[in-house]
This record gives sequence, C-alpha cells and structure tokens, in this order.
Amino acid sequence: MEHATQVELGRTLFTYIDKGEQARSAAPFANPVRDYICRDQAGRERDLLFRDHPLILGMTADLPNPGDFFTNDFTGRPILVVRGKDGKVNAFLNVCRHRGAKLATADLAQGCARTGGSFTCPYHGWAYGLDGRLLGVREADAFGEVDRATHGLRRLAAVERNGFIWVRPGGEEPFDPDALLGTLAPEMAAYRFERYSHYETRTLRRAMNWKLVIGTFLEGYHIKVLHRNTISSLLLGAQTSFDPYGRHLRMAVPRAGFETLRETPEHERDVLKHTAVVYELFPNTVLVWQGDHMETWRVFPGNTPDESVMPASLYIPEPALTDKAKRHWDRNMKLLLDTFEKEDFPLGEDMQRGFHSGAQDRLLFGRNEPALAHFHRSVHEALGLQEACGQVGPYGQPIP
Repeated sequence: MEHATQVELGRTLFTYIDKGEQARSAAPFANPVRDYICRDQAGRERDLLFRDHPLILGMTADLPNPGDFFTNDFTGRPILVVRGKDGKVNAFLNVCRHRGAKLATADLAQGCARTGGSFTCPYHGWAYGLDGRLLGVREADAFGEVDRATHGLRRLAAVERNGFIWVRPGGEEPFDPDALLGTLAPEMAAYRFERYSHYETRTLRRAMNWKLVIGTFLEGYHIKVLHRNTISSLLLGAQTSFDPYGRHLRMAVPRAGFETLRETPEHERDVLKHTAVVYELFPNTVLVWQGDHMETWRVFPGNTPDESVMPASLYIPEPALTDKAKRHWDRNMKLLLDTFEKEDFPLGEDMQRGFHSGAQDRLLFGRNEPALAHFHRSVHEALGLQEACGQVGPYGQPIP
C-alpha cells in the first residue's frame, strides 16, 4: 500500500475511533440461505467462478526457481503450475496425453516440488518439458507417427504479476490481472509481494460452504463475542473501515496500539504496522496483511455445497534462516490456525447444518456488515442471478 493511501486510511480509522463508529451500508441486507445449500447454484459457481474466472492459485514465492512446480485439484480440474527454464510461469492440465494419468503431484501444503527439467508420466513414461512440449514416447514405433507438436500438455492461461500467480482453469483465453483488479491494482503492486518468501501452507477441509468461510473474514462485529478470550484484546473490531473496488474489497481493522500513531506526524505514520488489512480478491482469495507479513486463504468449494477446502499460507518478508526466526513464524502460524480452527470454523459448521433445518430462508446482514453484503452482491452479479438478495426494511422484511 502506498504511503498516501495509508495516510488516508489512517484518517478514516481515527475518525471512526473518535466518533465510536465504523463503516456502514445504507441499509441492512438479506441473503438467501439457498446460496449455501443449493446444488444447482453450486454447479453454476463451479463453472463460472472456478473455471471460467481467472484465480490466484499461488504466489511468486511458491515457485522461486526454474523447475519448481505445484499442483492444484481444487477447481475441479487437475492443474500443474511450473516455472520454466526461461523463468516464465506456465500452467497446464495435469494430464498425460497418452492415457490420461496424472503427471505430477505437489500440493503447496507439502511445499513446491522441483523437477530435473521434465515431467515423466508415472504410468507409461511419456515425457514432457517445462514448456509442456512432448519430449519422448517410450517404444515410439508402436504408436506410428505421433505429432509431438499437437500432443503436448494442454495449456492454460497463466500470468505472474506483482507477486501473484493467476491461472484461468477453463482454458487459454488471455486475461490481464490489472484489468481484473481495476483500481485496486496499484495498491496490490505497492506491497511488492514478489519479494516475499513462503513460510508454510496448511490445507484445511471444513463442512461449510466456501462463501461462509470467506464471510468469516468480512466483518468485525463478531470479534468482541466469539474471540473475547483470544484476539479481541488485540483489535478494535468495532471501528472497521470498508472500501469496495469493483467486485473486490478492502476492510481494515485497527490494532489495539493504533492510538499511538497520534504521537507521530502524519507523513511519518506507518499505518500498516498498526492495522490488520483484509482484502477479498474476487472470487475466492482472502489476503490478510498483518503488519509485517501476509496470510492468504484461497477458498474452494468441496464436492457438495456443504464442503470447502482452503490452503492457508503464511508469507514473510525474508527467509526464516535461524531457529529464533522459525520459532517466531511458527507462533504466528499457530495463532492464525488456532483462531479459525477452534473458534470460527466450528461455529460455521454449526451454521451450515442449521441452514438445512428450515429455520430461516434468509440471513440478515446489518449495516455494520457492509463487506458481507458487497461480497454476496458480487457473487450474484457474476452468476447472473435475478432473484434479489437485497436491501430489507423493518424487521428484516425484503424491500419489494
């Protein structure tokens, strides 16, 4: 985040602190429960948001060297992402063109893997280059004239930009990440995430809809209650800011020591050091800036609307080369996981079960939960859904 943007954000947060207020939407918002349990909608989300839409599947730090690669099966398509010998990131369907076997396996939770310069199918030994070209066919004379130019790996559109690795799971149609991010692009670039190092990734699976997982990050209203014994004392959750950027959004929560910035001239203030900044990069990436490091949560739907899978990753400003540094980042990773695994997600799974009870057909988001409303509006807009979840009047009744 550029310093001028930090200064502006700091002014906004101080205004909220001084007035005892926070960002608010114009009206409450009702969202259908079916968003979380409908199989037809889940299928539409899979097609439009997790295949056709470019997604952030990794970071530059995940592929530090030529030959490094990782795989991702969470979009419903097996994907192989590799840094080529020329330093460029390539993405392919992770499928051998002979009999369809999976070519490689390297989940980010295991750390990126490195190939010696080619991929060899574990079934029959066909070999492919880092650029996807078919390099070799065992017992080639048995296959006649195999056109190697047309039997390489199926390529997917991939772009590395400002530390993010974007892939379109559905095909080769080109895209521009800056166009996708719109006015948020310069802010993302200013973080210089390409300089960061990957510390650890854990892949979590929970019995709750993927949108419910993302919603966990999009309001501070629950912090004083759900997290009263853990992180509540660390954050001023009732004074959050909210800024929409197209379908993306930014939410900022001042830390407990934010008030000390009043003693520093405005042009010298390090607002980021004293603020937890949450970005929802549409459709499924939550990025949390934590003062001196970054968390990413890439949330994918599971096999049913009641399931989700999410690689949770920690990225740090420089490699952890000493035992002291490793202990420090281990504590950060533990805090990151414990808060969600022990508090947010068990409650979310209870909510998911409750959605099937028939107790309600809509959820009511208050004016103090504007990021939630924005996210769900964006999902509905992207899916082309006509039925409104929308503004509500007194007692939660939908506005005609």
